[in-house]
Amino acid sequence: MQALEWIGVALLILLAAVTALFVRRAILVRAGGIIRLNVRVSTMLDGRGWSPGFGRFVDDELRWYRLFSFAIRPKRVLSRRGLAVERRRLPEGQERLAMSPDWIILRCISHQAPIEIAMAKSTVTGFLSWLEAAPPGAASPMAQDWPAA
Repeated sequence: MQALEWIGVALLILLAAVTALFVRRAILVRAGGIIRLNVRVSTMLDGRGWSPGFGRFVDDELRWYRLFSFAIRPKRVLSRRGLAVERRRLPEGQERLAMSPDWIILRCISHQAPIEIAMAKSTVTGFLSWLEAAPPGAASPMAQDWPAA
């Protein structure tokens, strides 16, 4: 009988954790300005290291939250000031398994460090518009030579 009680407690804890994930996402999404966005958190292996999440535009920042996290704060914050797109490309090799085929990978440079982000083609247009709307004196948001996507 005691084993069944422990199994019940474990299931209750699991249910509470899943509920907390959904509540966190609902709270963050409620304010609007949300896009689906994958960020490459590790470059140790080619085509790997992508983490799913969503981005939220807040003033001059793009705040990225991991999809499966309990954290209320964003994992990464990209400031529009000093952020520029170095190049764009389609997913290659292992990356095609991790994301939809209509996604574009953008390699961005910023004051902190280079970062790779992936988003749907339709979202790229909005992201680039947000970058171009930067105040005067900010870095140019686009590189010179983009390969055809």
